[in-house]
Amino acid sequence: MMTLEAYPIYLSYLLIVAGFVFLILGADWLVNGASGLAKRFNVPDLVIGLTVVAFGTSAPELVVNLVAAINGSSEIALTNILGSNIINTLIILGVSALIYPVASQKSSRRQDIPLSTFAGFAVLCLVMLTPGEGGVNRWGGVFLLLCFCFFMVLTMRHARKHPAEAGEEFVPIPAWKAIGLIVVGLTGLIIGGQAIVASAQNIARSLGVSEHVIGLTVVALGTSLPELATSAMAAYKKNSDLAIGNVIGSNIFNVFFVLGVSACIRPLPSYDGLMLDAFMAGCSSLLLLGFLYTNKERQLQRWQGLVFLCIYAAYLYTRL
Repeated sequence: MMTLEAYPIYLSYLLIVAGFVFLILGADWLVNGASGLAKRFNVPDLVIGLTVVAFGTSAPELVVNLVAAINGSSEIALTNILGSNIINTLIILGVSALIYPVASQKSSRRQDIPLSTFAGFAVLCLVMLTPGEGGVNRWGGVFLLLCFCFFMVLTMRHARKHPAEAGEEFVPIPAWKAIGLIVVGLTGLIIGGQAIVASAQNIARSLGVSEHVIGLTVVALGTSLPELATSAMAAYKKNSDLAIGNVIGSNIFNVFFVLGVSACIRPLPSYDGLMLDAFMAGCSSLLLLGFLYTNKERQLQRWQGLVFLCIYAAYLYTRL
């Protein structure tokens, strides 16, 4: 684990920015290499999209959480996931809707958004049911991973019935290039994850705040930057029909897979405000579902995006 206490605090700020750059680029290289290699071995596009690409979009959260869990920074491990999910729904979809109303697919309304709502409240229930100090223990992690398997079965089944929604076509690339991208991508993810966790801890100490505050804000926002850029650009191009599905899919991956793996590695004890964070993660998805049914177009409209941003501002005010 990197130790930064003896160095000037500005170094931590520089390192956390550099860490996010390594993390985002590493995830992109990893996905490109793995998808190109999989296509070279004639793996169907559907399987690549639902496994390699889907895992890759959650790679930043996964690596940060693995580093945090291994090093005992449980507050960062939990708030990174819950904070990312809250930002994904309230900030990313809120900003996207302000740019252009965000359309929704039937599969998102009937399956993904309810599952995302369940994911947030599942964490809340696990915290309440865990004996002792609360949090998410290893049995809770196993439960979340079982939920993830259920989600993948549903997603695979839907994709087979609706192949047009399965995603892009992938192009095979030479094996040496694919392996090189995978190695460089994994290296970037590891370096970025280490830098972010170490810098976040040092920044929290220097500001005299808890690690969970840094996790909910700086770390969570940083790991959500790819989704923010993608969704905002899609809305700007008036091609936002997949924005909700992508964001909500990321939320489900974050809780069921990333948080599940993290808790299995090391139990994640509770922290002050955990129940509120889990409640907000569930309620934000529930509110999204309610908003979509207020109009016949089943869109997240501009005024609703503004409401999302105001709710996040109020929530953040209570947590700081």
